[in-house]
Amino acid sequence: MLTPEYLHALHNLPLAAKLAAEGLLHGAHLSRRKGAGMEFSQYRPYQPGDDLRRLDWRLAARSDRYYLRESEVDTSLTVHLVLDASASMNHQDDNGLTKLQYGRLLCAALAYVATQQADAVALTVLRPAGLLHLPPRADARQLPRLYHALATTEAAGRFPDAATLAPLTARRQPALTICVSDLYEDDGEIERLLTRLRAASGEVLLLHLMARNELEFTYRGAITFEDLETGQQLQLNADQQRRAWQQQLQPWLRATAQRARTHGFDYHQLSTAEPLTDALREFLRRRARG
Repeated sequence: MLTPEYLHALHNLPLAAKLAAEGLLHGAHLSRRKGAGMEFSQYRPYQPGDDLRRLDWRLAARSDRYYLRESEVDTSLTVHLVLDASASMNHQDDNGLTKLQYGRLLCAALAYVATQQADAVALTVLRPAGLLHLPPRADARQLPRLYHALATTEAAGRFPDAATLAPLTARRQPALTICVSDLYEDDGEIERLLTRLRAASGEVLLLHLMARNELEFTYRGAITFEDLETGQQLQLNADQQRRAWQQQLQPWLRATAQRARTHGFDYHQLSTAEPLTDALREFLRRRARG
């Protein structure tokens, strides 16, 4: 498997996205639904309200029963990628990769997979200075636009306020929203945003980024922690605090996952030390269910 640090070291987002996705795409095909397309699939009995143009009149003449011809048609959807670019995403893991760098790779690979599935892809980068938004498109130039926007995104400041986010939640368009965030917030602002996006657009897949050095608390000895968004500092002995950290982290992770699912989000926790494969597979599973 290609590690995220290897993909980042390529300094080529289009290539990294393709390499991360091509293994999963081998043998994958477009989702299909029953409809009035060209490829015949099966018959089903007529029901009041069905389109009479799809009745098989020859079969009706022979059997004195009314059946509709069903076919399979390719379907696509709109995939809306939402990337948290607040300053906490500058947190660096032991592999040298920040959450934002991992998030860039992940969004690029998701965009590549969605495009290969004939989906329209949109991108919103959440920044306190204002949203960077690329409307959904399925044309050949959309991927380069997305790659450029991702490659030039930097993490800074605090999570955007409600006024900044208002244009995003005002749009009502059916979509699968995929949010990539570390979920560090002051007062439930990310949760509220995703709740509104779900009401406006439909399904939400929440990809929760955590660094391995957070999950395993790999720090040693005396260390100073700094809140990347407020600048507040805390000095402690990592070896003495490791157990207490784990005792508080695990309940927080369980509560976070439970709250997300209570709001109807598909929740998936990711480590920035792990390959992108799990997240891409989760997207394909979610897409197949839709």
